[in-house]
Formats: sequence, structure tokens, C-alpha cells
Amino acid sequence: MLQDESFWLRFWGVRGSLACPGPETIRYGGNTSCVEINCGPHVLVLDCGTGARRLGRELTERGVDTFDILFSHTHIDHLVGLPFFLPVQSSGASITLWAGHLDGEYSLRGAIASMMQAPLFPLPLDALKAELDFKEFGSGDGFTPRPGIEVETAPMNHPNGATGYRVNFDNRSICYVTDTEHVPGEDDENILKLVKDADIMIYDSTFTEATFQECRGWGHSTWEEGARLADLAGVKVFVAFHHDPWHDDDTMDEIAGQLENRRPGSVVAREGMVLIP
Repeated sequence: MLQDESFWLRFWGVRGSLACPGPETIRYGGNTSCVEINCGPHVLVLDCGTGARRLGRELTERGVDTFDILFSHTHIDHLVGLPFFLPVQSSGASITLWAGHLDGEYSLRGAIASMMQAPLFPLPLDALKAELDFKEFGSGDGFTPRPGIEVETAPMNHPNGATGYRVNFDNRSICYVTDTEHVPGEDDENILKLVKDADIMIYDSTFTEATFQECRGWGHSTWEEGARLADLAGVKVFVAFHHDPWHDDDTMDEIAGQLENRRPGSVVAREGMVLIP
């Protein structure tokens, strides 16, 4: 389907905070954050929520055994799919894992190991067979995970910290800006700089303006703020993401309609959706 495209993304998990599969979330999906970005022959995985389970099977079937995972942060909804991600169970796989939100008190390896220990999990991190290379950086730093791919980063406003990413490849760009809370009436210069003139911006749209005030301090934003930032930064396509687990398909349809009216061409992320910058 996408053999002729060098740069594309697919959503495998679009929810935030808690997986919510069921009859009321079939159309948009109930898995937590996981996005696949293909850059020519290279694959980047953004976050490893419950959506990573199906992605892992897909990558295994495609024979992809060398790739990178970029974590926005290590809260459980973005991490819990990793032990069930088939490539980590393969001795032939080589995976580089990146994080930029930890301040030295914790490490990425330590965070994953803490999740995978008794009495929380039956197998330790060392039981995984893949070759895992843990890399940490300062939020705001850039790096080159694979030839031809330039990644820019920025700190997000989220409890315990988080990192936003901009993936530049083939003269196009995809931005992943999730788990961040805006300050009403103020522009987040970190985000505006990161997403300026981006082809695609995926943005934390957990709440609506009507519900945001009662959830201040939770570390999430609104689709309305995402549309405003997209306008200010000259983003081509804005994608609402990290949906509230309490928002059923009918609610998401309403949000999609309001978003289209507010900023035509914008979309609400669904599991399985493919976008090409």
C-alpha cells in the first residue's frame, strides 16, 4: 500500500491515561499511545502503550528487527505495552530506546525495570531477548537516530516531565506533542518553536475547553488549544490525539465535527489511521 511512500505514520494507540476497549470505542480505538513512523527503510516507534502489542506483531511479520522507540515519558500508559511487544522477545532484534524527560534521579532502563518486577510483573527486564540500547538526552537537544533522520525535541509541561518530538525526513516533518498542559492566555514557546511550519502536528487533546478547568494540573491540553497553536505555528495538518478514555465514539464524532469547523483539514486520530506528510 505504501511501498512508494518514503515517509508516513500509522496510529496503533490513540487513548490517554487508561486503555478503554469496548463496544463504545470501536470506531476510534481504545488502546493507549503508540505511533509508528516510517522514514524510508527505518522505523521509529513513538511510545509503547497498549497499542504496541499489535504493532509488534506487524513489525515481526514485516521482518523489521532494527528500529528505535522514542518515549514521550514513562508514565504507565505509555510504557505498559513494551513487555508484550513481540520484537523485544526476539534474540535477533536490536532496539534503541530514547528518553529525554528524566533528570538523573531515574533512568529509562530503571523505570522499565521497576515496572517489570514482582509483585507487578512475573518476568524481569533481563528476561527480554532483544538487544536493547538505552539512550537518554536533555529535553531540547537534537539527535540523529538513523541516517537521514533528524529529531528535534522540547520539554513538555507534565507531571514528572515529558518530551515532545519533531521528526524531520525527506524535507518533511511530523511532530508528536503529547502529555502537555497549556496555560490559558499564554503561548508555549517551546511548542511553537518545535512545530513551526510542520507538515503534521499530533497534539494532546485529552480535554475540551468545557472540561479543562476542572482538570487543571493533570498535565493535559485541549483540541481547541491544539488548533490555536497550529494556526500560530503555520502547521499544515493538526491531529487531535491522546483521547480521554471516557469519550466514546459519539463524543469523538462531535469533537471531529467541531474541529473540522474550527480548522478545516484537521483530523481526530483513530487506530489504524495512516497519514502521509
